[in-house]
Amino acid sequence: MTCNRTTTIRGVTAGNDTVLELLPMVFAAPNDALARAEGVLDTDPTPLHASVAHQVIGIWQRDWGDMRLALDHLRRARELAARADSAEREADVLATLGVALVHAGRTRQGLAAFERGVERGTGHTRARVLYRRAYSWWVLGHHREALDDVRRAIPVLRQADDVIWTARALTLRATVHLALGAIRQADADFTAAEALWDTTGQEHDKADAVESRGLAAFRSGDIPAALRLLDEAEERYAKLGTPTFMLDIRRCEVLMAAGLAPEALAEADAAIAVLDGIGGQSTRKAELLLAAAKAARLAGDAGTAIARAALAVRLFAGQRRTWWEAHAQLVLIEARVATGRGSGRLVAEAVRVAERLSAFGAPAAPEAWLLAGRIALDLDWTTDAERYLAVAARSRRSGPPLARMTGWAAQALWARATGSGRGVLEACRRGLDVLDDHRTTLGASELRARATAQGAELAALAQQVSLERGGPRQLLVWSERWRATVLSAPPTRPPADPALLSGLTAFREIAARAESARMDGRPVPTLEREQRRLEREIRSRTLHIRGDAPGDGDRFDVGRLLARLGEGRLVGLAVLDGRVQVLLCGGGRVRRFAGGLLAEAEREAEHVQAGLRRLAHPGAEDRLAVVEVMGRRLEELLLGEAADHLGSGPVVIVPPARLHRVPWALLPSLRDRVLSVSPSASSWLRARETEPPPGGRHVLVRGPGLATGGAEVPEVAGRYGRPTVLEQADARVPRVLAELDGAALAHIAAHGTFRADSPLFSSLRMADGPLIVHDFERLARSPYRIILSSCDTARLASVGADELLGLVTALLPLGTAGVVASSAPVNDEAVVALMLALHKGLSAGLSLAEALRDARAALPGDALHQATGWAFTAFGAA
Repeated sequence: MTCNRTTTIRGVTAGNDTVLELLPMVFAAPNDALARAEGVLDTDPTPLHASVAHQVIGIWQRDWGDMRLALDHLRRARELAARADSAEREADVLATLGVALVHAGRTRQGLAAFERGVERGTGHTRARVLYRRAYSWWVLGHHREALDDVRRAIPVLRQADDVIWTARALTLRATVHLALGAIRQADADFTAAEALWDTTGQEHDKADAVESRGLAAFRSGDIPAALRLLDEAEERYAKLGTPTFMLDIRRCEVLMAAGLAPEALAEADAAIAVLDGIGGQSTRKAELLLAAAKAARLAGDAGTAIARAALAVRLFAGQRRTWWEAHAQLVLIEARVATGRGSGRLVAEAVRVAERLSAFGAPAAPEAWLLAGRIALDLDWTTDAERYLAVAARSRRSGPPLARMTGWAAQALWARATGSGRGVLEACRRGLDVLDDHRTTLGASELRARATAQGAELAALAQQVSLERGGPRQLLVWSERWRATVLSAPPTRPPADPALLSGLTAFREIAARAESARMDGRPVPTLEREQRRLEREIRSRTLHIRGDAPGDGDRFDVGRLLARLGEGRLVGLAVLDGRVQVLLCGGGRVRRFAGGLLAEAEREAEHVQAGLRRLAHPGAEDRLAVVEVMGRRLEELLLGEAADHLGSGPVVIVPPARLHRVPWALLPSLRDRVLSVSPSASSWLRARETEPPPGGRHVLVRGPGLATGGAEVPEVAGRYGRPTVLEQADARVPRVLAELDGAALAHIAAHGTFRADSPLFSSLRMADGPLIVHDFERLARSPYRIILSSCDTARLASVGADELLGLVTALLPLGTAGVVASSAPVNDEAVVALMLALHKGLSAGLSLAEALRDARAALPGDALHQATGWAFTAFGAA
């Protein structure tokens, strides 16, 4: 056997050059490279050729398979390289083996392999070894060493005109820059690397470059771009058939920053299970455990966070990855604090972690100093707390938005510790402004709503200071500052994306088929799986939308609110330290009254909901008195003495998100009033000042499957001259949306479904399938007034700081001034009578709230009608 021997392997000539081509091929077409390398070993190859084949198999197993097999193949590759008496070949294999050993957690052996590789290699080969050692330094968290090695490698690789390895080295250097917070330098290297990748056929490396640009977008604060790029990278990897553990880790980071911690936890745990199943890299497992720990902490699952973080700490320590170990320790301390375990020992541990992260130059260092300051404050160690918070506060001036938020939170707590109420309010204002600017980059209403959770602490601090040192007006202003902010501007309309539109159509068809199958008693698992897949695809595409709405420059003005109220009253409910504070606005002033405990009010509201569900069925009339008693108890908890000062005019209730299901008309002081509910005082003002569209079109829609067949629609139609009536085949989603756009009044009689797991897929059933919230968001202008006469259409999901997602909140920012909807199950036949009475008032010129008040009183003494009236609420100001 000679070194220039030529054999044919599965149709490929395999001389020296062609066998060596398998090495770049493993990142261009990994599975093909694996198959061809195995074919080489079947042909009695020379030691040199066999060394290459074993190295290719080792790389494949290292990155996408079993680490034990990877190490076996790479050690065999090294032995064969030595037998071939090729120092350059041996150096190259030693570098590959070094990476595998580091990923297997055998850090000392891996670094020794690199030392030997650097000694054996020369020139171009040594530069490739240095690149791979730089990569391993990055994996280990030794960023300065990584930069030293990669900077030594790049000039040699460029001089050798080695496009592939130069592009890899530039990508690595950019990634290290990102870890150190040097975003501008990272962008420059990513751009240069991408230009080089475009000249190659390295498909896996190209996918990695897209993934890296997603990471860069995330570090710069552009979450929609990050999600889009990571999804694109995943599609590229899927075509190559390779696992995506590093991408999973990065996507978890982005999901957490987007407020989607439960999704991040599920993704991390799923990836860990896959990795364990194939015996994959222990380094990646540790990183996935860290991601899972962070996600669990953010999701409020401290127990899971502690378990995942503790295991990650042990793995990182065993792998000698001190940078990563410090990050895992930070999450572990945060999770322990979340369980109420604040102690002097935890302060000391947090300070040690903060010092280590600062020494590493890690962007997470301010977060650790903030944590140390928080724990010290809780222990009344004021002097220590001030020192730690002052260090954390330095990050408020620069960096990505969430890092600056950390700095402003530290500044606010520092001001609180020093007794400066003015300093607290200024820091809270500046921090929320940063988050406001960040939220305008998010086009999806779900992301904008969830992002508000980042500002919850600042808003609460400002409210607390206002309660202690300011008057009711100041407390009202700060209560409004971070309430229902997602309604402050219309969501960015989804682009005319053919894939998104076809996905929505396919989703409707599958959902309709699944519903039909359920009604016929046929199995639906396959249809349900396809429906879930389409939902994920639709949601993914909407999360990619970048915001184009400017921040809300029209700040809340108490004077303007009081002027607009006239003889009416607005009752704003704020929650501080678990207790309801009632802010009664009207008559030219704002007054504060004490309410009860929020937790008690929530429990009572759930009891009321259960009572209304029972009253929806004939024969439960005796429960009416019990529900009325619950209403009195709710009033005591939610309004307190304010109930005696409501005047005689209309009343607007502005509840916190957690009380959105309260049937307000059940409260004794509100039963006979013109009553409306608004997510915020600001949104009520906008609704109050919204002008009706020209033309005065009326649209009435009847969906399929209603017990009464939407019996109110024909009679209602007679009240409005020549309305557009859509029913049977005409009640299809595209036609319904076209008619709703810009209508003056819409009445939709259709089955409603609320999706607590995914509120933007809450729906109304049309002839061709569900009309979902995502569909409404495509309207240029939603109807000025809209009546949803089915069950649960006013149910909403509470997310973020104080935000609500669902059908009603989708309509209000799009031009709808008023909505009537139900927050509880209702009796279909009783709804018909209520709706007829409601439209009688509307056709006489009454507002939605006035007409609903009169409709509730249309059948005195009828318990079923009474309960149905309580279940419906007028939202907005039309």
